[in-house]
Amino acid sequence: MQHPAVAAVELRGSRARGTAGRFSDWDFVVRTDDFDALAAQLPQLLQSLEPLVEQWDRLSDSPCFMLILSGPTKIDVIFEGLPNPHQPPWSVSAQTVAGIDHHFWDWALWLASKADAGKLPLVAEELGKMHEHLLAPMGVQERPWSLREAVARYLEMRAEREKQFGVKVHPGVGTEVRRVIRALDEPTDDPRHNHRPRRMRGPGWGQ
Repeated sequence: MQHPAVAAVELRGSRARGTAGRFSDWDFVVRTDDFDALAAQLPQLLQSLEPLVEQWDRLSDSPCFMLILSGPTKIDVIFEGLPNPHQPPWSVSAQTVAGIDHHFWDWALWLASKADAGKLPLVAEELGKMHEHLLAPMGVQERPWSLREAVARYLEMRAEREKQFGVKVHPGVGTEVRRVIRALDEPTDDPRHNHRPRRMRGPGWGQ
């Protein structure tokens, strides 16, 4: 990433440690002398990656620009040490449905990687947070207890909101992320993945 405000870029997380799983994301920590200038140009600087989704994380402690590339592959560009006030739960309208969709699939892809690594308590905790900030505003009454259930309930409510507001969300990124979640049921030689739950389907799951 070439820009005068970029002082350094460092790969972090499981990719840097050599312990990445099948669906692990790529975490890049960026040091900058001028965050505001770099942040304004970041989408343009990363456009050559042809992201399906790009957005700033609403709930991270430091600014984090998140991308999903075709594959799908999740990339986080993290500005460590800078403040990032958490945003409130989504307010649902015709103008925000697409942003909500991007946020949901990014969150779901990240949770799929954690489920694949056997971090089920973390997944359960995050599903509660997802319900508070995204699913409940969309109309999901009860918090989901599995990622598959979260996807099924979200798709139900997204269809209702599309009809309510007369909008249509592009299905591309959701199709790719659902393929990853279905793959959680597939056998693997990695012993961390021997905890897989029984396959569960819900409305809209096979779409």
